[in-house]
Amino acid sequence: MVKPPMSDSPTLVQNAERAPRKYGTFTGVFMPTFIVLAIFLYLRLGWAVGQAGLLGGLLIIGLCFGITGATGLAMSSITTNIRIGAGGPYSIISQSLGLEVGGSVGIPLYLAQALIITLYIFGFREGWLLIFPGHSAVLVDATVFLALCTVTYISTALAFKLQYVVLSVIVVSFVSIGIAAATGPLTTNGFQETELFAAAPEVSFWTVFAVFFPAATGITAGATMSGELKDPRRSIPVGTIAAIGAAVALYVLIAFWLAGTVSPEVLREDLMVVVNESAFAPVVLAALLAGTFSSALASMVGAPRILQALGEHRVLPGGAWLEKLRGGEPRNALIVTAGIALLALLARDLNAIAPLITMFFLITYMMINLVVFFEQTLGLVSFRPLFRISRWISGAGFLGSLFAMFIISPIFSLIALASVGGAYGLMIRRTLNAPFGDLRSGMFVTLAEWAAKRVWDLPPMHERAWKPNLLVAVKDTSEVRGAFLFLQELAAPRGSVKLVGIEPEGERSTLSEDLDRLTANFRSRGVFANWVVTEAPDLSRGIISGIQNARGSFPRPNLLFLQMPEEIDETLDYPALVDRATEEELGAILYANHPKAGLGRRGSVNVWIRDRTPNWNVSMDIGNLDLSILIAYKLRRNWRAHLRLIMVVPDVTEHDNARRFFDTLLTVARIPGAEVIIIDGTFDEAIDRVDPADLSIFGMISDPDIDFARRMVEATDSSCIFVRDSGQESALA
Repeated sequence: MVKPPMSDSPTLVQNAERAPRKYGTFTGVFMPTFIVLAIFLYLRLGWAVGQAGLLGGLLIIGLCFGITGATGLAMSSITTNIRIGAGGPYSIISQSLGLEVGGSVGIPLYLAQALIITLYIFGFREGWLLIFPGHSAVLVDATVFLALCTVTYISTALAFKLQYVVLSVIVVSFVSIGIAAATGPLTTNGFQETELFAAAPEVSFWTVFAVFFPAATGITAGATMSGELKDPRRSIPVGTIAAIGAAVALYVLIAFWLAGTVSPEVLREDLMVVVNESAFAPVVLAALLAGTFSSALASMVGAPRILQALGEHRVLPGGAWLEKLRGGEPRNALIVTAGIALLALLARDLNAIAPLITMFFLITYMMINLVVFFEQTLGLVSFRPLFRISRWISGAGFLGSLFAMFIISPIFSLIALASVGGAYGLMIRRTLNAPFGDLRSGMFVTLAEWAAKRVWDLPPMHERAWKPNLLVAVKDTSEVRGAFLFLQELAAPRGSVKLVGIEPEGERSTLSEDLDRLTANFRSRGVFANWVVTEAPDLSRGIISGIQNARGSFPRPNLLFLQMPEEIDETLDYPALVDRATEEELGAILYANHPKAGLGRRGSVNVWIRDRTPNWNVSMDIGNLDLSILIAYKLRRNWRAHLRLIMVVPDVTEHDNARRFFDTLLTVARIPGAEVIIIDGTFDEAIDRVDPADLSIFGMISDPDIDFARRMVEATDSSCIFVRDSGQESALA
């Protein structure tokens, strides 16, 4: 069966060619994220410490960055599991919960990114007028806006080059603060007068929290550039976490400095206290101006990327125009973004809707945490991130984001949630075709049986929702008992086993009672199992009947499990059965148990992979290899086993190609730590040179060779399984 293109769709490939990823971790993620996080340090930290006291201020810092830090960790985890596309958070949510949810969150996120440009321009203007009070506010706003448009229209590269200058100025400003801390009177006013918790604050603790919280937002500034990063899987986690860590460290250190240097009254009244108390005030003021300009620039660069991604997936009208890149830049989306920012600029005051902008960011954070929490809870095989976090972190990030929304503004929280809900209602009325799968099918299957009808209403199950649902033919339950533990380990933790009992026509036996006890044993070990009995004259026709009857069952089997019988005559129909399974979109497993060793200590698995000459490319269709890798991964996890991937290369000149193939495969399939063995020579020679395993896995050719299967059990001195893909699973999903 030919697999759908999934994430390697023509549209994505074309855009990748027109806009090659070229930015690294520091430039593409750390700088924009850190600058956005650091800018509020100059304006709000002193006031927060003055209002809440030192310990109160540190508690607020901890709460705010705890919520966004959990979100940063969740975002980092999910980006190591998916091929994140353009749009950063929008891409993450869409690939997990579908375009409808992604679009309903992505549109408000885009508007928030576009509108916050104007807020940063206003912030720049206020700082500028402190230096030049006679200048026209309108002229300052217009000049900054035109500068932002010019830089971003020319190229993203120019914007990043300017951020190097901005970061340098900010670093110098921190040096100035450090000099002031080292030479200042830390004990004169300081901790003797510092209020650990303000005894009679002008505003409540939670009001201070609400005012300060936007200082901890902006953690998606780098992730938004996901479509133009060299290695987003690495850059987003490393850059985001490093930026959050650096920002928290600075906030805490400067909070101690301010509390030990300045009286609480001054902290509460002087919003520019960080500037005024530094060793070189002009440098810190310059950093404030540079930071606000750079933050506006980051949003002006990032917002069009979200809009371009929305257009690419036709979430918005005019998507074909919005998705176009000119000179590698989303200039059409940039024009729209500049227009929105200009209209907001003409309004002259966005303070009334500033909380709504914060709400849209918080909803995005909430959904990112929810996505990761769902993925962790469902336990699908496709969720195997290279960077793992506890489910408590994503859960805390979700609840914390929701909590922060209603603490900051209950009214705006309800408005924002209603806006997202309304957008979702519009999305589900449209037919949105995603170039990637999502986990909705798997999610509904796992949540509860009552969701079955909803699952069938969704598109056919994609590769990301794959999990082993085994169909096992049974004439005598004693035959299954020998493979019971192996079936359990294949299916666990979220798969299922469907036992099809086969009785001769007109006969009645205890098979039904035996199957009932057997399924109860599976369920007691955490594996869902059910059974059915069908009448048939022989095993072959019984299996075919079972496959046909399973079409409408829930969950529908996707793997036919066959055991190697002792008598050769009993295997004559196996090739036809495997072919029939393929026709019904079922994978097939032929299990040949070693008569003496069985599965041994379950400590090692060998996967034998056929020579790929001359095609060594790794694409979404990797041939009859997906099921072998997925089964090996599951057994490795359930057994805590050592995994070896083995290839025999007859032509020694292809050895380096084989090595590069494995390097790419291990990265894309996300199975680090697997041992790769490449043997030059013949297959028979290789069998003797490889360490024996408790289980050996081979691909099953179009016409299964039963004699070959028997020889492999003897040659490898181990139990073996022989597998054929159905086309519905993917090890790269």
